[in-house]
Amino acid sequence: MRLVFPTDENMGYLSKRGAHFGKAKFYTIITLENSKIVDVEGVANGGHGTGACGSAVSNIMSLNPDALIVGGIGGSPAQGFAKAGLDVYFDQSSPTVEKSIELFVAGALQKSTGQGTCSVN
Repeated sequence: MRLVFPTDENMGYLSKRGAHFGKAKFYTIITLENSKIVDVEGVANGGHGTGACGSAVSNIMSLNPDALIVGGIGGSPAQGFAKAGLDVYFDQSSPTVEKSIELFVAGALQKSTGQGTCSVN
């Protein structure tokens, strides 16, 4: 399973999580097998470009994720991910990717129903 996390730095699973997925400097991609980390990859965020949040959705979808884990998300991108069939989970407490993975594996993260949590673009 490939999990994508918006992050502010490129330090693997020790990266600090980014508050806004579209404006994060990096995406940290964690591959899990049997709930264990088997691969870690950092990718620079290409930014919103001229497509606004639609570009951010396509940027993340190009990473072939199985799930996106965010602190918050606007309504438009939340709907875009729902339309694309990507599961989005919320974690507003973990400071690092590593801690967020622990919560995900434990089944402790809330899954989005396609609704946003903020109005920040």
